[in-house]
Amino acid sequence: MSIDEASLETVRIPTIRFYGWRSPALSFGYFGKFSDVVTCAVERNLVRRWTGGGIVFHGEDLTYSIVIPANDSVFDKSSIAIYERIHRALAHALNKSGQRAVIVGGVDPGGMTLSKQAAVSGSDYNCFTNPVRADVMMNGSKIAGAAQRRTRRGLLQQGSIQGFVMETDLAQKFAQALSANCSEFEINEEVLQRARELARQKYGTESWLRMR
Repeated sequence: MSIDEASLETVRIPTIRFYGWRSPALSFGYFGKFSDVVTCAVERNLVRRWTGGGIVFHGEDLTYSIVIPANDSVFDKSSIAIYERIHRALAHALNKSGQRAVIVGGVDPGGMTLSKQAAVSGSDYNCFTNPVRADVMMNGSKIAGAAQRRTRRGLLQQGSIQGFVMETDLAQKFAQALSANCSEFEINEEVLQRARELARQKYGTESWLRMR
């Protein structure tokens, strides 16, 4: 969480970061209530996200964050338009691998329209049992959702992909579907140092976790 926020503070070009979890964890949105997740603390590490949205269980999922600087033309688009554009890239990557991924609110290959209300940020529900507009579905189940935070510096989208057997190169295919000119990079020390500060002062504190 701290690296994602630090990346937004220093973003210069659109970037995507993929990461996993060392142990079972649960993240919940900025507006969520600690009382809704406290019973999970026995079995999982808990963290409050800076983005909105509901409850997400982590462990076997592929988690990602995308940061878009305010000076990029994409930043001027609506939050839901960016959300859908990112998820369409993911669905494209999955479909190229032989999966049958569809976007909620769009038309799947069989012609069925999937309709759900839009909710880029939400409250205290389990995100993966409540698909909303522009989420990604496979075989009738939600397999990808996300939440956003927009500041004067740019936009952060944090997302999770889960619920099916993934190919090992899904992250690479997803990144390439977002941009044909993507290239790998290492997080620099400036971002890491700021992330350590945020972890110590914010994300690692009980006051942040229990703020609501």
